[in-house]
Amino acid sequence: MIPKCPFYINGQFIEGVEKQNIINPSTGKVIAEVSMASLKDAELAISSAREAFDQGPWPQFSLAERKAFIRKIAQGILDNAGQLAELETQNTGKPIKETTFMDIPSGAETFDFIANNFIDYLEGQEISVPNAKAELLREPAGVVVLIVPWNYPLLIACWKLAFALAAGNTVILKPSSLTPLTVLELGKIIHQAGLPAGAVNIINGSGAKIGQALCEDKRVDMISFTGSNEVGRQILQYSAKNVKKLTMELGGKSASIVFNDADLETAVNSSLTAIFLNQGQMCTAMSRIFVQEAIYDSFLKSFVEKSKRIKLGLADNPETQMGPLISDAQRKKVIAYIEKARTEGGQIVCGGKIPESAELKNGYFFEPTVLVDVGAHSHIFREEVFGPVVLIHKFSGSDEAATLANSVDFGLAACIWSKDLDLARELAGKLNAGTVWINTYGMFFHQLPYGGFKQSGFGKELGKEGFLEYTRLKNIIVDQSAEGKPLVNYWYGF
Repeated sequence: MIPKCPFYINGQFIEGVEKQNIINPSTGKVIAEVSMASLKDAELAISSAREAFDQGPWPQFSLAERKAFIRKIAQGILDNAGQLAELETQNTGKPIKETTFMDIPSGAETFDFIANNFIDYLEGQEISVPNAKAELLREPAGVVVLIVPWNYPLLIACWKLAFALAAGNTVILKPSSLTPLTVLELGKIIHQAGLPAGAVNIINGSGAKIGQALCEDKRVDMISFTGSNEVGRQILQYSAKNVKKLTMELGGKSASIVFNDADLETAVNSSLTAIFLNQGQMCTAMSRIFVQEAIYDSFLKSFVEKSKRIKLGLADNPETQMGPLISDAQRKKVIAYIEKARTEGGQIVCGGKIPESAELKNGYFFEPTVLVDVGAHSHIFREEVFGPVVLIHKFSGSDEAATLANSVDFGLAACIWSKDLDLARELAGKLNAGTVWINTYGMFFHQLPYGGFKQSGFGKELGKEGFLEYTRLKNIIVDQSAEGKPLVNYWYGF
């Protein structure tokens, strides 16, 4: 029996009229049937969130009460961690090692972290000014729409939802229609935690059908979106009809810069993870690796040899190191980029094919791929592929490395590998990227903000800065003039 997955609106689980099958990308088999939201369903979610914010108890709860609910959600995720990891693996094709040890526990940790810190983030501030006193207060933004991508469905939902709820907002959470299963399961955890009806509403649906309704509606105060640049631009257009706050984490074309003095083995091993983790389907994937001339040949040789040894396999196999891409359409997109790169002079030195293994024939698998001789003018050098494809390019000095890294429209993240920390820090200051890792990759901390520049978006996730995105700042000014007669009292001289 294929499980059926309803929406979660106003504290109730609701079956939609339209349904969609969810496919396991490892096997191509149907694993669930989910309800797809209509415009009527979107309207119900918006009105429920609006009423819950304006008239419901959630924004009025004490900070201690809010903290207790958020901790219950964290514990609920941990209590169901095994089931959630298996479900995430089946739905996304992530190897079970990744979902078990990274995605699910990190999601729970997000709720736990913000429960322990948001009260401090909400502290007001008093400022004395001439003849008056000002009080700056942080309030919830209001009704927030959270739109989550398919590459890290539960983790990014937790990033957004935990911070939005802690700030006192009510929420409409829309997962990707490709990967809604763990987010819909999160709805059950939230329900069991006892949150008031309407505080969290979860609707699955295609962006083409309900995205405009969610983003245009004047009852929505804020949108937090993670996804593609194309959809991000559509959201900007939709939201312009009724002005609201936006945060956007969009695409990336991140660069890793490896200097001659770097520890070669560490740089190679880490660079493999930085591009091939999650099959390269990461906004921060280091899809361009620039290697200084003296070690270029050694780096390339080692990187290619180890790329060939990465074990492709069914995602639920604990020995699998790389699973399938999310869909056949995504694999075709990756192949098209590689073919285009070849016509523009790029050379494939590793991978570039669909694997021939009989075990993998029904899934959307693709070999880890390494290209060289790719010019900075080519499409694959400048555009996000979102797959297991990396370009390796040589450079002479740090100025050239910075120019190459900054030559694209994106500015999400970068890596620098060097034992000369003064050189690395100086270069980090020149890179147009929101996060720069030195001698590491992918270290996300709940204490630190994350977000990009240029076409990679604006606003922050995580950290105090990410939390404050979900608040609005109010300024209350109290007159303290002598005898209670402010200057404005005398303006007209009466």
